[in-house]
Amino acid sequence: MSSGQPSDTEAPEEPRAAENKDDSDEDEGSTRPSSPRAGRQRNVTGTQGSARLESAADGGTGAGCRVSTACDSLFSWICRRTVGRGPFVDPARDHFRTMTRLYSSMSPAADSVNLSTQTHGAVFNLEYSPDGSVLTVACEQTEVLLFDPISSRHIKTLVEAHEDCVNNIRFLDNRLFATCSDDTTIALWDLRKLNSKVCTLHGHASWVKNIEYDTNTRLLVTSGFDGNVITWDTNRFTEDGCPHKKFFHTRYLMRMRLTPDCSKMLISTSSGYLLILHDLDLTQSLEVGSYRILRARRAPLSTEGSSAGSRPAGSRHTIDSKTHPHREGLSPRNSLEVLTPEIPGEKDRGNCITSLQLHPKGWATLLRCSSNMDDQEWTCVYEFQEGAPPRPPVSPRCSLRLTHYIEEANVGRGYIKELCFSPDGRLICSPYGYGVRLLAFDEHCAELVDCMPVRTALLREIRSIYSHSDVVLTSKFSPTHCQLASGCLSGRVALYQPHF
Repeated sequence: MSSGQPSDTEAPEEPRAAENKDDSDEDEGSTRPSSPRAGRQRNVTGTQGSARLESAADGGTGAGCRVSTACDSLFSWICRRTVGRGPFVDPARDHFRTMTRLYSSMSPAADSVNLSTQTHGAVFNLEYSPDGSVLTVACEQTEVLLFDPISSRHIKTLVEAHEDCVNNIRFLDNRLFATCSDDTTIALWDLRKLNSKVCTLHGHASWVKNIEYDTNTRLLVTSGFDGNVITWDTNRFTEDGCPHKKFFHTRYLMRMRLTPDCSKMLISTSSGYLLILHDLDLTQSLEVGSYRILRARRAPLSTEGSSAGSRPAGSRHTIDSKTHPHREGLSPRNSLEVLTPEIPGEKDRGNCITSLQLHPKGWATLLRCSSNMDDQEWTCVYEFQEGAPPRPPVSPRCSLRLTHYIEEANVGRGYIKELCFSPDGRLICSPYGYGVRLLAFDEHCAELVDCMPVRTALLREIRSIYSHSDVVLTSKFSPTHCQLASGCLSGRVALYQPHF
């Protein structure tokens, strides 16, 4: 926030003391292993406030600013320090213990009781605007709610935003956002004019579950239970409709995500497969639904020289234009990799990948998996092995490696629980029964690249918070404030922030 942001060269007094203490403590007893990727360039993350909305929400009195200034100031300063202001960052200057104290003090905000959607059904998805000024809520009963996350005040209810459940919300920028629904449509909205939709997109034949946005081509990308991934050129929308194209099709599609640089597309399926499109080119179509490998539901994958009964962990197949030159639509830029990710305790049983998220810096993917009997749930982190040494030509491509995992409570069977990364990628928020768990890669909330385990390790639980009376289905970190939101089956939204 503009009123409380410290400058780039001057830190607040309290965090400076924490820095000196943390640095001395780490010099004396730090055992954090060095990473082969320690020299990787870190991305610069913006930390802008939401002063305009706060001022409007509290009637211009500045009350919202006073409440959040201390928290936002500290969080913004730490965020700038930990993600770096230049191309090179000294990992020793990261304030691991300060970050741990900050996040481990997260507690339900007193005003979050006002964020009740009990008349609108379950909360299926939460999404902040890029500047953190608006929190949108996708509800079971056809409506979308908008809140000011700082003051916890209700802004607007989009009554009958769709004709069925609203599943997902995606911001294209600070004012435009898209919603998708079980009514098979996608709707575009403008925060400056919420009385009506900008447009409605028709093209899916079944429930639409996911929305992504390619910042390179400016194409909207959606996926649904019809197995289709469709691209939309919303900039060319006319009264006759929006130009769109079926980019990809496969059976049992669950979730679709783009990496932050939009160079890869990941698709999870209910049959346990994870599909990765490398060197993504959305201007071409790629259809692989007729491949034998994707036809059999929950069938185990095997590589050459290994049987299905002795399937190695994380089996994979690669399909590209060289091995399948006759396949129409396959290009060198759209090579398809099919994996069955290694799941702890599930090596001999099928599984369903219900939730799929990407690390904000593109280093890893986060999966929520359930067994085919629905009696176990796992949260797993897989590192992208871009720098791995080349494999022999006879060996299949291996892009992912399981680095961390943890078993979940498996409460609320049959419902999808959406996880999320914190904006700096240090923390994972996982729905856990009637609350949420904050998970980290180590006890210091370190960067993934700075604590990469040699062998698969357990995720560390930083804090568990129980503030709901029903099963939590979704969670989301604010991109600009030290704040977290969660929504549950009974329709309540809870906000969390550090308690000083």
